[in-house]
Amino acid sequence: MARTTFSGPVASTNGFIAPTYTVTTANAIAAADKTIGQVVYVSNGLAGAPCLAVWDGSNWISPAGTAIAAA
Repeated sequence: MARTTFSGPVASTNGFIAPTYTVTTANAIAAADKTIGQVVYVSNGLAGAPCLAVWDGSNWISPAGTAIAAA
């Protein structure tokens, strides 16, 4: 699959399919192959609850705007 970078708004008439991976908080933090903007599904990342998280270059950030944490 090709990688494409956009520098503006992106619209889709058919929706988006974003590849996500299911991980635990410990696995996400330990992963060595993180890319800024990467999205993962963290099974316990929002104080033990599942959530999506985005790598910002320093931390996996949850929708709550905080770094993921198992508890």
